[in-house]
Amino acid sequence: PCLERTEGLPYALYIRAGRDGTGTRRAVESIATGLRWRQVQEPLICRGDWSEDFLDAGRELGAAMAAGLEAGIF
Repeated sequence: PCLERTEGLPYALYIRAGRDGTGTRRAVESIATGLRWRQVQEPLICRGDWSEDFLDAGRELGAAMAAGLEAGIF
């Protein structure tokens, strides 16, 4: 019953990757496709050594997603 109730929901993806992140992206997109979720933004992939900028980028992604949901855009 959960699958039917969540079908069509929007999602955004944040990936923290040491090098690439494309395998993770493919895997999540495959799962989301099976669940019939809608990707509403390009995935945010933060690569390389840790940076505080990753936190800011994640916050921006979350804020954009929240604003879109609140405004009924997604």
